[in-house]
Amino acid sequence: MSYTAPLKDMLFNIEHLARIDQVAALPGFEDAGLETAQAVLEECAKLNEGVIAPLNFEGDKNPSFFKDGQVTTTPGFKEAFRQYAEGGWQGLQHPVDFGGQGLPKTIGAACGEILNSANMSFALCPLLTDGAIEALLTAGSDQLKATYLEKLVSGQWTGTMNLTEPQAGSDLAAVRSRAEPQPDGTYKVFGTKIFITYGEHDMAENIVHLVLARVTGAPEGVKGISLFVVPKFLVNADGTLGARNDVHCVSIEHKMGIKASPTAVLQYGDHGGAIGYLVGEENRGLEYMFIMMNAARYAVGVQGISVSERAYQKAVQYAKDRVQSRPVDGSFTTAAPIIHHADVKRMLMTMRAATEGCRAMASVAAAAYDAAHHHPDAEVRKQNATFYEFLVPLVKGYSTEMSLEVTSLGVQVHGGMGFIEETGAAQYYRDAKILTIYEGTTAIQANDLVGRKTARDGGTSAKAIAAQIEKTEAELKARGSANALAVAKRLGAARQAFVDVVEFIAANTKSNPNAAFAGSVPYLLLAGNLMAGWQLARALLVAEDLSAKGQDVPFMQAKITTARFYADHILSRAPGVRDAIVDGAEAVTALPAEAF
Repeated sequence: MSYTAPLKDMLFNIEHLARIDQVAALPGFEDAGLETAQAVLEECAKLNEGVIAPLNFEGDKNPSFFKDGQVTTTPGFKEAFRQYAEGGWQGLQHPVDFGGQGLPKTIGAACGEILNSANMSFALCPLLTDGAIEALLTAGSDQLKATYLEKLVSGQWTGTMNLTEPQAGSDLAAVRSRAEPQPDGTYKVFGTKIFITYGEHDMAENIVHLVLARVTGAPEGVKGISLFVVPKFLVNADGTLGARNDVHCVSIEHKMGIKASPTAVLQYGDHGGAIGYLVGEENRGLEYMFIMMNAARYAVGVQGISVSERAYQKAVQYAKDRVQSRPVDGSFTTAAPIIHHADVKRMLMTMRAATEGCRAMASVAAAAYDAAHHHPDAEVRKQNATFYEFLVPLVKGYSTEMSLEVTSLGVQVHGGMGFIEETGAAQYYRDAKILTIYEGTTAIQANDLVGRKTARDGGTSAKAIAAQIEKTEAELKARGSANALAVAKRLGAARQAFVDVVEFIAANTKSNPNAAFAGSVPYLLLAGNLMAGWQLARALLVAEDLSAKGQDVPFMQAKITTARFYADHILSRAPGVRDAIVDGAEAVTALPAEAF
């Protein structure tokens, strides 16, 4: 069950694609160059490989359990979380003012991948805490920041997001939890929240719930939702913990995967009302919650990459060890390890290329986020923000859908043994499924991509990215090597397919919404595929240069081969997807509901 962090690939992306030298030139990040990135990633790998990864299989067999209102996590989790917090890992990307290390997302995202590969169930606790910190940094009063941020950033306390209710899943307009204003400026919160990740656990001394609720008399729909901090334990004026608040876990879910992560049903206000503190202004809760959601959506995309990497490593290990049948080319006279069979290699290459492509895309997105928040030039900030926002639904949607294909292939490489739980391959497949659902299903990401990111500006931002891709095609053609020319051809065809779909979406969103949205998820998958393929095309150019200079030739050659494979086997899917969207919209909605 061992895991080795792919540091070489991460650092290649950080140096050559995300351009850490440019990130380190931004105000506040002067010390965050390549040397820092390498040192931080190496330390992160040590903790995760040695302490957190070995608990992953155990968490699947021996999950968190609920008894008498208490949740007990998997043996070893509590101690591992203490080491994680003491190492300063929770505060990696958060401001120095609140005890964080203030590192860029470009470095933090890679550490997030390592943590999630090691143990996705464990990593969900810090992931949600990050979201709570982001929301308080953006909209919290000075008083709320002073009370909660340092403890959250240190990992002494953890955070949650409370959106979903039994009758309100993705439709937050249907939220019914209510908040009654009190004379002292606090609120009493009442309601039931479901699917609350780490809503109750034994790894930290306090849990800070961020809760969506309606203030008495607020307008109906999304315009009447406010955001509240509702701590498990109230906090005294001196920062010590006071009385238990009126929020209680009444059960946890039994799930298909991520079993060690407790998914709680929380009841607010059964004993007189849970004390809550308003975040920002009344009725602007959804706006603030979206800060958490966006941070979480990117992080969930990284989880897709993480579980894919873990499944890939497991499959490679098995394929090298498992001896079965003679290869068709006669290279062995007796049975050989299955890695010598062409189809097994095809599966492993698909896993590898998809994972590396999405990792590169996420790394470039993280650098855009850093520039969007820290660049001194307002115009450059704006361009990077637009690019990052376009990529978020792709990082989330494409990387997680990709993880289902990769983890399924991981089971397939194992053959019958993959279907047996003891090998561990099935866990990655089961764990991956939730990623396409939580923090907004793939269709919700696709609706965002169609409505906000494409149709709103008539496809201008999307076409600007396509123009950047065209420049990479020109560089590949100018390079002239067989691999560069082959990748240029596939990249050009995929880009043209993308532009055709962008024009189709822009033309139909208002006049024929069913046609536009019938192809929304395929459009997201096409766009994600193109962005990942584009980054691997850029990687190929770098790898050819460095290989020619004799720099780490085996790694660079493998990178070139992987980019070529991605172009021929994955990027080549794009034109067919384009046809399905542009020509196939009618067939999606033609059958009446009663005919199903």
